[in-house]
Amino acid sequence: MKKYAHISLMLFALTFIAVSCDKSKQQEDSKEEAKEENKEKFDETDLKADWEFAIAAADGGMAEVELGKLAESKGTDPQVKAFGQSMVADHGKANEELKALAQQKNISIPDSVSDKYKKKYDDLSEKSGAEFDKAYIENMIDDHEKDIDAFRKESEDGKDPELKSWAAAKLPILTHHLEMAKKAKEAFDQKDKAKK
Repeated sequence: MKKYAHISLMLFALTFIAVSCDKSKQQEDSKEEAKEENKEKFDETDLKADWEFAIAAADGGMAEVELGKLAESKGTDPQVKAFGQSMVADHGKANEELKALAQQKNISIPDSVSDKYKKKYDDLSEKSGAEFDKAYIENMIDDHEKDIDAFRKESEDGKDPELKSWAAAKLPILTHHLEMAKKAKEAFDQKDKAKK
C-alpha cells in the first residue's frame, strides 16, 4: 500500500511540475506569440512598424510598472520611491489605454513581460540600499531615452492615426520621467562626491 501511495505522490509531483513548466513557457512566449499573431493578421498591410511599436510599448510599459513597484518597496531614497510611484501610476494608465487601443485595432500585445525585462527585474531585486537606488535610476534613464526615441518615431512615421496620436500624447510624460530620473542621478552623484 505504501508503495502505491509513494508512486501516486510522485505522479502528482511530476504532473504539477509539468503544468508549472508549461505555464512559465506560456508567459515567456507572450511577446513572441503576439508577434506571430500580428504577422498573420497584418501580413498584407503596411502596419508592421505600428504593431511592432505596440508590442514593444506594451512590454516596456508593463516592465516599468513592475520595476516601479520594486522601487516603491526596495528603494531607500525618497526620490526613488516617488519615482517608482510615478512609474506605477503613469505607465499603468498608459498600459490600459494601449490595451484598449490594441483591442480596438485587433493588434495582439503581450500579457506578461518579456525575458529581457524579467532579467532586469531579477538583477535589480538582488540589490539593496544605495546600490539598488543607483542601479534602478540608471536603468530608468536608459529605458526612457530609448522609449522617447521609439515614441517619437511612431508619432512622426506611424501609419495608424490613433496609435500615432497616442504615442505623441505620451512623449511629454516620458520626457518628464527622464528629467526626474536624471535629477535623482545628479543628487546621487553629488552625495558620492561629498563622501570623498
